[in-house]
Amino acid sequence: MAETIKLGEIAIAVTRKDIKHVHLSVHPPSGRVTLVAPKGTRPEVARAYAVSKLGWIRDQQVKLRSQARETPREFVERESHYLWGRRYLLSVREEDAKPSIQLDHRRIIVTVRPGSSRAKREAVVHAWHRSLLHDAVPELIRRWEPKLGVEVATYFLQRMKTKWGGCNRRARSIRLNTELVKKPKDLLEYVVVHEMLHLIAPTHSEQFFTLMNKHYPAWREARIELNELPLGAAAWKE
Repeated sequence: MAETIKLGEIAIAVTRKDIKHVHLSVHPPSGRVTLVAPKGTRPEVARAYAVSKLGWIRDQQVKLRSQARETPREFVERESHYLWGRRYLLSVREEDAKPSIQLDHRRIIVTVRPGSSRAKREAVVHAWHRSLLHDAVPELIRRWEPKLGVEVATYFLQRMKTKWGGCNRRARSIRLNTELVKKPKDLLEYVVVHEMLHLIAPTHSEQFFTLMNKHYPAWREARIELNELPLGAAAWKE
């Protein structure tokens, strides 16, 4: 049976691992709370720790639940779209030619065939997003492989509703959420490093956080920024 600490309306899911210190986390977008404790921690000690952090938990939940969220995109004229952390206005042009996209200092100009549906316009933009990520990700992987002492066999881009990234340690592959194209490039780098380190430490263990502190010491600030930026219409989390 799963272990849970109840503090009023807050339910904290508890797991036990071979670590030295307690890790308490509040997860976006809903403010779900988890506590990872060393295997020998007594239940009353874990509860006392959670009680001591109750104010912090509530503060984090308020911040997460007040985050700005994008409304679903319609891919129409003068609609706001984000690219690498900057806001652009969409400009839709209809021409009897192959669909294409141009970018200027404030506009994303989408050219589609006359009468193209919303789904078609979305598909054109999404394909462009993927091409931008395919331009950016390999360079990041190459830069970090010698620093981390790992080799990434391959990477995948995927629309994911619950994670920013993923890792398959056996296949030495990482997956990245295509929504990352909307975030500043340093946050894409943070997620790439995060997933590459999972090739060494598969879970969020003490070893994993030690490696994050060593190789990407600003990871906490990056995680906060990633979760404070406007979210997609779906609910995303790290």
